[in-house]
Formats: sequence, C-alpha cells, structure tokens
Amino acid sequence: MSSCILEPDVVTVEYEIAGASEHSGSYVAENILHDRPRDQTSRWSGAISASNTKQWIRLRLKNPCVLRSITFGKFYKTHPCNMKEFKVLIGLTEGNMTEVLQAGLKNDSTPETFSIKSTNRVGMPFPTRFIEVVPLSAHGQSFNTSIWHISLSGITDEAYVERIRLKHQEYRETVTLRQILKHLRQRRFLTPVNQILARSGLQLEHPLITSLHSAFVLNGAWAEAEKLIRDCADAGLLRGYRHACQTRMRWTQIRGLDPDGDVPCRRGGHAMCIDEDAGLIYLFGGWDGQRSLDDLWVYDIAKDVWKCLSVATSREKNGPGPRACHKMVFDSKTGSIYLLGRLSEGDGDGMENHRRHSMPEMRTEGHRDARPPWLHAAEVGADPPGLEPGAATIFGSAYPSQCSEFYRYHTRGLDAGNWDLLTFDTASSGGPPLVFDHQMAIDSDAQMIYVSGGRVHEGEGEMLKFSGLYSYDIRTSKWKMYNNTDVYASHPYIPPRWGHSMVLDPKSQTLFIFGGQRDDRYLSDMYAFHIPTSTVTEVFSNFTSAGGPDPCFTQRAVIDIEKQEIYVLCGLTRLRPTIPPVLETESPYWIYRYDRPELPGKWSKILPEKDAVDETCPHPRYAHQAVYDSKSGIVYMHGGNAGPIDEEESELAEPRPLSSDASVDAEAVAVAPGGLGDGDVERRLDDFWSMEILRPSNEEIVRRAVYEIRQQQFREMCEDGPPIKALTFLQTRVSSVVNHEDPDEAKVFRALLSAHLLAAPPRPATASGSGTSTPSSIDVSAAATATAARADSPPPRKRSRPSTPNPAALEAPSVGGPSVLRLDEDPAEEGGSPPSPERYRQRTAMFEQLLSFVNEDAKQPDLNLIDMLSTDGFII
Repeated sequence: MSSCILEPDVVTVEYEIAGASEHSGSYVAENILHDRPRDQTSRWSGAISASNTKQWIRLRLKNPCVLRSITFGKFYKTHPCNMKEFKVLIGLTEGNMTEVLQAGLKNDSTPETFSIKSTNRVGMPFPTRFIEVVPLSAHGQSFNTSIWHISLSGITDEAYVERIRLKHQEYRETVTLRQILKHLRQRRFLTPVNQILARSGLQLEHPLITSLHSAFVLNGAWAEAEKLIRDCADAGLLRGYRHACQTRMRWTQIRGLDPDGDVPCRRGGHAMCIDEDAGLIYLFGGWDGQRSLDDLWVYDIAKDVWKCLSVATSREKNGPGPRACHKMVFDSKTGSIYLLGRLSEGDGDGMENHRRHSMPEMRTEGHRDARPPWLHAAEVGADPPGLEPGAATIFGSAYPSQCSEFYRYHTRGLDAGNWDLLTFDTASSGGPPLVFDHQMAIDSDAQMIYVSGGRVHEGEGEMLKFSGLYSYDIRTSKWKMYNNTDVYASHPYIPPRWGHSMVLDPKSQTLFIFGGQRDDRYLSDMYAFHIPTSTVTEVFSNFTSAGGPDPCFTQRAVIDIEKQEIYVLCGLTRLRPTIPPVLETESPYWIYRYDRPELPGKWSKILPEKDAVDETCPHPRYAHQAVYDSKSGIVYMHGGNAGPIDEEESELAEPRPLSSDASVDAEAVAVAPGGLGDGDVERRLDDFWSMEILRPSNEEIVRRAVYEIRQQQFREMCEDGPPIKALTFLQTRVSSVVNHEDPDEAKVFRALLSAHLLAAPPRPATASGSGTSTPSSIDVSAAATATAARADSPPPRKRSRPSTPNPAALEAPSVGGPSVLRLDEDPAEEGGSPPSPERYRQRTAMFEQLLSFVNEDAKQPDLNLIDMLSTDGFII
C-alpha cells in the first residue's frame, strides 16, 4: 500500500525519557541517553531482581517517526546485570502500544541492533511516538537488570511521516466502519447500513456479494443466487478458495530425445534454468558418479526435444569447466544465463563432501582431478581466458584454483551461443568467494541477481565456512554484501547454511531462505529478507512443528508469484544429528502459501493424484534440479541421486530398476567415494518429469456453493410447503449437485431428509408419502455443512463464534426495555416478501457460510464485532 511512496533516508532518532519503573540507587533512566561503555554508573538498573514483576523504560521521540531499528549499547566487558531477554512496544500514544519485538542480548561488549518492521497486519507502515522496552531477565541469576545505552534509527522526514500517519488513520477508520457495517447488517439494521455506505463512499464488499446477500438473505431468490455464484466464479472471486483447497499432483515422465536419440546422461548436482517466454529449459554440468560434467543442453517444451548445445564448454572460448553444485539463473529481459560456483572434481555432487564433514567416520578419499584445462595452465604460469596478459600475477605465480569465476551465456542476438567470463574471482570485486551448494535468484526487471549461502571452498581445510547474502547489479557490474550473517548484523539475522532453498518474490521485494544444513544439523527454519530495507524476519524457527516438512537438505523450491505459493521438492531429511539422513518418501512434496512474506503462512502436503500408481511418480531423490513455468503452472524436475543400492542388488549384473521411470543400467551404477558406507553403490538418474498441480475446477467450486444454496432452499420447503414437493426437490435438484462418490458429502445428503423433512412440524397431509426410509444410523448433525466435511476443502480459518443471534435470544428481552436482537423487518425491505426474524437469522448464517468460498478482499470481515469485546473492553 505504501510501496508507491518513496522512502527518505533512515537517520538517528532523538528521544527523551518519558517514564520508567523504579530504579536502583543512582542508576536512573536518563543514563541510557549517553553511550559510555567504560562508565559502570552510566546505565539504568531496575529496583528489583524478580523476573515476575514488570519493569520498563518508556522513550518519547522528539518527533513522530517510522521506526526501523533499535540498538543496545553495552558495558566494555561481560556483566551479570546485562539484560538478557526483553520486549519492545511502540505506539503513537502511551495508552495504545503494540509489541513489535521479543529478543535477547548476548553477554558481551558488542552493541546489538534489532530491525523493527513498523507495519500492521496488511503490510501498511505506521508511525510511532513512544517506545517501551520491557526487560524480562538478566544474564546473572538474581541480579538486577541493567540497560547501558539505547539508540534508535528511523525515518523522520515530516512530510513522509505525516502521509504515513494519514494513510494509517484512514485504514483504521475503514476497518472500524466495515466491522460496524457487518454487525449492523447481521442485526437487520439495513437502513443505517445503506446510509453509512452512501455517505462514506465505503465499500463493504464486492458488488456481486452485495447482490448475493439481497438475493439469498432478503428475497430467497434461489435461482438468482445461483447465477450470482457463477458470476463470482467468472470474476475470479472464488480463486482464493480454489488455491487453498487440498492440492494433488499429476506427474508425467518426459521422454523426448535429441535428433540422435540422446538425452542428458545420469547426473546429480547439476543446474537448470528456464526461459518461460520461449519455452526452453537449459541444463548444465553436474556429477555422473565418476567425473564432473561440462555439457550444456536445452529442452524445447513445445517440441518435446532435447538439443546438445555443447559437449564440453571448457573447450569453448571463455567457457566454464566441468563442475557440480553450481547455480545458474535466466535473465528474461536480455536472454542471458548467469552461472556461479562449483565444487572441485574430487567431491562429486556434494553428498560425498557433505558426509565427510557431517559423518566423519564415513570419510573416504576423493578421486582424480579433472579441473578445467585453463586451471592446469594457470598452475604453470599461463593466463586464464578473459584476462589481460599478466593480470593473474596479482595472485602470485600460480593462478589459484579457489577463485570464483562468474559467467554469462548468451541465448539471443548476435552473441547467441557465446560465453563471457564476467569476473575471474568475484571475491576480489566485493562478491562471494568460491562456493558450492549455494542459491541464486534473479529479478529481471530490476536487473539484480541475489546469491545466498553455500559452503566456501577452502581446499583441504577441515573448518566449515559459509558464505553470506550478496546482490549483483547487472547494469553496473557491482557486487554488494548484506551484512546479515554475523554478530554485527541486525537481529534477527539469517544463520549461514548450505544445501538450502531461496526464492524471490519480486512484487514484495522479498527473499525467502529456508532449510539446508549448518554444521551437523539439518535446518527447518525460514527467513524473509526484505531487500529495500535489509530487514530480516524469522518466519519460522521450526516449520516442522508448524505442520511443514522435516528438517531438509538439498531440497528444491520454486515460487509462483501470482498465487503466492512456494513448491518444495524434498531431498534428504534428518530429525537429529545423531541419526543418518534419509530420503523423504512419505511426504516429499509440499506447498507453502503466504499472504504476507513476513508473516507465517500455511504448509500443506501435495498428495498424489487419486488412483495414481507408483510407476507414474518419480522416485525420491536428492541433488536433483527443478524449474517452474509460471505460464503453464508446471514444475519440471530432472535427475538427481536416488540413494544407495543395497549389497545384494549391487552384485547383480543388471541392477533392479527403481521403477519404470528410473531405469538404471550398469553404467549408471557407480561406487560413490564417501557414500553412505564404504563401497556403497548409488543410483544417479537421468529421468525428466513434469508435475502439474491439480486443484478443484471453478465448476467444482460452483457446484459446492450451489449445493449449499439448495440445502437452504430445501430446509425452507420442508417448513413451508407440502412434504412431497420438498422430497421431490431433494431427489432431483439437490441430488444433482451432490458428489455421490464422496462418502462425506453423500452422508450429509442422506442426513438432510431426517434433519429437516422428517423433523418438520406436523401439518395436514396433502399428499401420500414416498415410502422412502431413512437409516437409523444417519448422523443428523452431519447436515450442518457439506463444505467442512470435504477432505480437499481448505483448512478452516480461525473464525469467531457466530454472532447472529440464536433463537433463545429472540425471546429474551434485555433489561429495562425491548431486546435489540429482535431482527424485525427493516423499512428498507418494504415492498417485498421479507423473511421472518428466525429465517433472517438462519439465512444470514448460511450466507456467511457461502462467503467461505469468496476471496478475502471481496467480502465482509471474517471477525465479528461482538467477539472483539471482552469483559474489560476491546481486544486489540
């Protein structure tokens, strides 16, 4: 909402002490205004050491600002009184403050800075005037908590802050009015609703939803209501429900060949990227179990054919040598491919090196060095390609093999088919060192490349080193390092890692970084990095406990920006460092959905297509590669390592295939140096797959909504008309929109008869019964809803209790006068056939159930006003 407003520079924010809890001795709150790390008296200290008593310091800014960070200065050495855990609250007034941070400080002398994202739940920034710091504990047990110094930074530009304040105030007014309008309409105060809408110009919901309320609730115009549901589907108003439904996957093995009948050979640790506009997938390098590869291939999606662009790029001018565990991205604006990183020949596709450090008892020796020819030349003093003669002398007499080369390959224009060596060593120009198992992402519109993490290649060194987060400006050829992975960085920071995933949402300018390995631990955390503000948000500390996949390494992830979904193809998983890693077989594919990048979203498994057999799904794997075509919504996956072949199987001349998708012949079986055990034989794959995400169609969602409408129509027919007419409607019109193959939905349908027709008040018989009997085992309560019973429906949102009045409330007058919940006919309903109060209540409840199919931004608020009240007042 505020992204269109150009942000001024972040500056130091001046403040004064507005108040504080009782202090100890002369350690008053005003001491924190000055940064004197060697003055033991220059601090605030609480009067008591008990952690169960609230202590606080409140700061008042000289002028309102949009706060960006808070920095805590420290004593020049460790101190038992140093604050350990704390909370930060901010607000425009002292009586209405919001918690924005809960974190901890190290007991050292290094100042620590914590990013503060001053935005509300929809991402709108808001200004602040007061900051309250609440200490929760000190590092020393039974010691009073001390704060030595606080400095603040933010945006103080008066014009900008005032615009932000006005926009935020307008948003608050809008939310409040919409909440009131929903409440009034629930209570049948239709005339005030119309007046407020007319005077304010506010929109409670999409016009189609307003028309649906009139047709369904006010008039009982069932045919019109069904038509409006179809109109909502055509207008895209049911898209959110469709995306939130349980997804399934349809795998198709791609069997296209090149003109010679060949395909890329079996490999793992290779790299792929996609040109979505041209429908081309590029594949380069990898490890085949014996050697690193440097062949370049392209797959034409429309023609279903492979083409080998180069058998060995190391033989081409400026071409990269054999490598694995590298990454490449495609620039859709220029048609260029950018390639970075490599693992030296002796380390395979990364797994052998990974085992050597995470399971040292399984360490084995590497094998022959097949580095690019120019690296051999460098060892005897020759200059590498792409550099002026003698330029290599800055590194000594021999050009070091640990240099991080950065390449560009042209797919269009006059230079199509040619390589550029952009940089021989990115580290020497401010970029990352030589890394492997890192991640890359590109923003083609902004012409920026982002590189995250990875193991730093340190030759024979045993110390694990990891790279950080960098950006590369294609226009200026400049690297930038984001200082977010060390003790001097803003908190929270992203712990360094390798074998992780990173995807870019260019709309919100956010990088998602998650999973991977650090030291001997597999990770299950997720971070959102907001690029414009360099703000890090820990979205999950453990997404496994939030319903996501197990801690994973070498998983692959792709993103659909429009749907705001991340598709994860798991690799190796390990719950604890003491147990060996395993291939994920039970739930190898996941979707992560998010509304706002910095807030936790929802994880869900992607289930196999109904009635799918094992032969139609790929074998679990790691060190594979995947790309996503957002135009078709299809994920493409190639190759990888399917794990070890057991001892009995390795003795066979023709190893047993994993399945029909992964044919393994004698050439594909290689003894992995440093495998899962000495002499283990591993399967590397050359299979190529497409995965289509299956969701309910618009027609299916319309059917479910129409089923809800016809259920209500049937209920009213049971109450008003002859039973035979209601029964006929049930057997024809209702039955025609029921999925009788769905056990839950069929059960609800059967229960309608006993729940409504047989339970209707007795009336004079107007026709003979149909003779239809109802099984005594029917669960009458199952008729409450068909949608909630479906296995593929979205998980229920956390909703407030229904606030439409219950029948008992209609008969209970309020103290001192008539009840306000009578739901009497409103003057706005004159001239029609208004429903009775009980029927209005019932239709309103069903209307709100219908709204579960509608996008959030097209309907009234989910939360009920009455549920925002507690015995003490409003809950904010």
